Amino acid sequence: MKKSELLIWDWPVRALHWLLALAVISAWILGGSSDTLGEWHEWLGLSAGGVVALRLAWGFLGRRHARFGQFVRSPRSTIEYARAAWRGHAPRYLGHNPLGGWMVVALLSCVAGLALSGWLYTTEWLWGYEWLYDIHFVLGWLLVALVALHLAGVLVTGWKHGENLVRAMVTGRKAAPSGDDVE
Repeated sequence: MKKSELLIWDWPVRALHWLLALAVISAWILGGSSDTLGEWHEWLGLSAGGVVALRLAWGFLGRRHARFGQFVRSPRSTIEYARAAWRGHAPRYLGHNPLGGWMVVALLSCVAGLALSGWLYTTEWLWGYEWLYDIHFVLGWLLVALVALHLAGVLVTGWKHGENLVRAMVTGRKAAPSGDDVE
């Protein structure tokens, strides 16, 4: 690690991030496929739900920048940050910025809803109910929209602050703070 860099995201945060991305992409590709591939879709969806459960636990038990209390900000400070970002004057955060923090919550919630609705759809109790299928379908497309917003936010924020956030999510390291950065 370079002297001018700090470890921000620990290995559990990074591993869970990439495992979730892999499970979601794979489940999306296999969704609506043949019976054999449909079973893979189910297992991948349940795996994604398990990753969400582990990330939720790590969000309360993990290191500083993994904790929800560190990066999920109040609605007021999130709106202030969004206004500053819109004007092009958003401060740099070492961890997730306020919009990024709420995006984590939205993505985890959406995947949890998908895993739950998908699992319920396979039970004898709710198998074949159209409304449950519709919920799962809508959540799937909502997740696509959230992922697109997430990727756009990563690209724009990285560009504005001159840092490679994808690299940071691989290595866990970001440039040490300057005077105006927010922890």
